[in-house]
Amino acid sequence: MLVLGTTIAILLGTSSAHMATTKPCPRHSPNCDIKPPLPPGVSDYDYNNIKDPIPYNGTLCKSDIPWTAPVATWTAGQDVTYKFQTDGAAHGGGHCQFSLSYDGGKTFVVIHEELQYCFFNGPSSDNTAKVTEYTFKLPAEVPNSDKVIAAWTWVNAIGNREFYMNCADIKIVGSSSSSYTGKEIVIANHEGYPTIEQFSGNYETGLEYYKNAKQVTVNGNGGYVNNPPPPPPPSSQPSSSEQPEPTSHAKFEYSSAPVTTSLSNDYPAPLGHNIVPETTSEADTSLPSSDLLDSIGASDECTIGAFECNADKSGFRVCAWGKWSNDFACGQGSVCTTSDTNAVYCGWP
Repeated sequence: MLVLGTTIAILLGTSSAHMATTKPCPRHSPNCDIKPPLPPGVSDYDYNNIKDPIPYNGTLCKSDIPWTAPVATWTAGQDVTYKFQTDGAAHGGGHCQFSLSYDGGKTFVVIHEELQYCFFNGPSSDNTAKVTEYTFKLPAEVPNSDKVIAAWTWVNAIGNREFYMNCADIKIVGSSSSSYTGKEIVIANHEGYPTIEQFSGNYETGLEYYKNAKQVTVNGNGGYVNNPPPPPPPSSQPSSSEQPEPTSHAKFEYSSAPVTTSLSNDYPAPLGHNIVPETTSEADTSLPSSDLLDSIGASDECTIGAFECNADKSGFRVCAWGKWSNDFACGQGSVCTTSDTNAVYCGWP
């Protein structure tokens, strides 16, 4: 029996896998056009878990055993491309980072970010990725090495609080630099690290961790240096007769429109805590645009966060932003039920 609390992705997670890279080929994945032989100690390809999040106390990269040879050769200062499987669950987007490690996965330095709307081109309640390919320029200063880990990491916008990571073993050539300094990757929703809450329609959720990440320096020989974060800007306390000015987040810029797919699939609208952005001194209580409400089939007024089974018990609907969504089907053979405590779940009859 599967209980629905404040997240809808629990229901849908049984019928959809998550996201995973296909290029560069992540460790032990069977879903790549070109992949090396399995390394000693690995008995089979990772057919079942390549799209899963990192377990809460699990190993980053899912495995610390590299491929037997690099799966790609990247040239410093040239464009590189990441591709993702098109049949995964994109959970409304979220924060993605692309990073490199030169010390076997102990330290990762960021080379590219797709924050807020990863797999989409803006806010979305969809569960099917509209963007499955990203191309960006590899910094010219990254050192050469034939033992580099290229990592993709993702904190999803909607659903269980999870941390996704795929790691590929690559080679980098064409650089005249022996070190590179950049932001350290953000790890969240993992044991010993902060939790980034469900976005609930606020796509600035968790951005402070990315904006304030410390600087690290990686070396081609596998060494690294932790650099202190930049000092905070000077500030003064207002007098009792003065009112503080509202603060504003730094502006984030994103790459040009990436390659998109034509797949489409409904996904429940985000729910949960209502987090107020720091750009104003008063809460913004306005509803989302009518286009976004129409896209999730919103109709009738209701209490935000409420669930209810549909008339024939074949599925359920959820109240998002004060409007009922379209029905979402239970899995084949299961029916929607309301418990004595008013929890809604899909289970076997």
